[in-house]
Amino acid sequence: MTAPVKDDPVAHALVAFLKTKTRSDWPVDRDLFAEGGLTSLFAMELVVYLEKTFDVTIAGPDLQLANFRTVESMVALVHRLRAVDA
Repeated sequence: MTAPVKDDPVAHALVAFLKTKTRSDWPVDRDLFAEGGLTSLFAMELVVYLEKTFDVTIAGPDLQLANFRTVESMVALVHRLRAVDA
């Protein structure tokens, strides 16, 4: 990715989604599950959000919690999946 994550439109959308859902601010490098007390159920909500919002399919080995721990990791996942589809 050429632009810093903080300037990435995917990151902006994710941070806004997280703020709406949790009523907290989320730095792009904050571990959502270790520090925020979010659950694996919320991880599935993130999967649905990412798929619908960014028109990607997350399946198989991409369904690892590591891909959803931070905004940075989710941005990387979305960009990687978009590159595969292109």
